[in-house]
Amino acid sequence: MLTLALNILDIVQNSIRAEASTITIDIGESIKNDFMDIRVSDNGKGMPEELLSKVTDPFVTTRTTRRIGMGLPLLKHQANLAGGDLSIESYQGKGTSTYVTFILGHVDRQPLGDIAGVMTILMSANPEINFLYNHKTDTGEYRFSSLEIKEYLGIEDFNDSHLLADIKEMINENLKDIGVFDIIKS
Repeated sequence: MLTLALNILDIVQNSIRAEASTITIDIGESIKNDFMDIRVSDNGKGMPEELLSKVTDPFVTTRTTRRIGMGLPLLKHQANLAGGDLSIESYQGKGTSTYVTFILGHVDRQPLGDIAGVMTILMSANPEINFLYNHKTDTGEYRFSSLEIKEYLGIEDFNDSHLLADIKEMINENLKDIGVFDIIKS
């Protein structure tokens, strides 16, 4: 995967398969501390202890369509290359939290990518899920809730392409305002 946003999308797909009703994406970055972290948490089914202990092995997957699971092992490898690591906590019936760290300025750290695009894709494809996105930098913090947007606009889903384009632009503008420049807009 070329960007961290695509890695986040992959992790969130796991949360969707685990029947989560709320998925939270927290990103923190500090130029002062040369640090970046990403946490994806859900309230889904959780994983059994046996699967949790092997989940970063590329030859372990719960999917039946292929015998390898590359998402988490690849992200762990990318984090290690960039001076960080990956850890996962999961409790059956309560949910899963995936935590990844990086050295922000490391030459091998992937760019964040189109996180606003990922958010709008997730919201439009899964209107029944509340997606929370929090991004914190040295200069500010941005918080987003798909449920709050739906309630404010009085809508059930995000099936209007013009609305999604406006939401994507709003997210990107807010990220720019708090000093996130490591985004790729499409």
